[in-house]
Amino acid sequence: MRQAGRYLPEYRAIRGRTKSFLELCLNPKLAAEVTLQPVRRFGFDAAILFSDILIVPHGLGRRVSFENGDGPQLDALNEPQAIRLLPREIDQAVLTPVYETIGRVRQELPPAVALLGFCGAPWTVATYMIVGGGAADQLPAREFAYRHPEVFKELIDVLTAVSADYLIRQLEAGADAVQIFDTWAGVLPPDEFRKWCIEPCARMVALVRHKRAEAKIIGFPRGAGTKLTQYVAAVPVDAIGLDWMIEPRFARERIQKQRPVQGNLDPLVLLAGGAALDRAIDAVMEAFAGGPFIFNLGHGVLPATPLAHVERLIARVRGVAPRG
Repeated sequence: MRQAGRYLPEYRAIRGRTKSFLELCLNPKLAAEVTLQPVRRFGFDAAILFSDILIVPHGLGRRVSFENGDGPQLDALNEPQAIRLLPREIDQAVLTPVYETIGRVRQELPPAVALLGFCGAPWTVATYMIVGGGAADQLPAREFAYRHPEVFKELIDVLTAVSADYLIRQLEAGADAVQIFDTWAGVLPPDEFRKWCIEPCARMVALVRHKRAEAKIIGFPRGAGTKLTQYVAAVPVDAIGLDWMIEPRFARERIQKQRPVQGNLDPLVLLAGGAALDRAIDAVMEAFAGGPFIFNLGHGVLPATPLAHVERLIARVRGVAPRG
């Protein structure tokens, strides 16, 4: 998941020189630097583009800001008419700095280190746009989708098209693979999961592969649980991200036999460290050792995570004795 963040002191130093998080995301020189910082410090096998899933609504002309401690803030699209007036194409001038960041990182990365781009899935991005930020289970967005399904589908269709184009341009700029984050997929009941998660993501993959047949795409419908089987059957991604809530045996027998998987260490156990971390790492490694697997967290690194715990994790996964 996103590697750079508040747990890195070198990141905090750069963030302190910028007026806002969004300004940092759209500054190619600084965004490239914070993308590279975790690779330099820890020797990770991949660099993950430093950006945010809400860059897309920003490119659609919506006000997006990130308030300290309060999460993202947007102008809410809580009326059907507001969605009908939304642009149908993204302003690529707004996203050009992201592609420049990718180009800068690609030039500096060793050939053996992959570069991963990403975007938010249509459902997840739509929920933030409807709510105007985050809410408990994104309830206002779910209610809006029930009350105004046709209008909500218009929003999903716009986000599907522009997000696919965004991923295509990331790949053209130098990303080796891209990931589709559906952070709020887990709040959807089965029928709505099919309608708002599976179908838009499947269309996105088809649109990307129409232009980039060789594109490598990872899908991450967080919280999907057993609904992952339907996702895997319908969305032709190359790998599946696993959150820390999934039952390992289920994931091994029902998902990993179909696609490579990545995940699913609990970010909280990385923060806790010690023997609990060692046990959790060993359990993940044992659970998925029999098939194609990318070791990773089940979500992002928590801000208070000690650097020594990250070092301990890497050493244990790679079979090297940790320092200290």
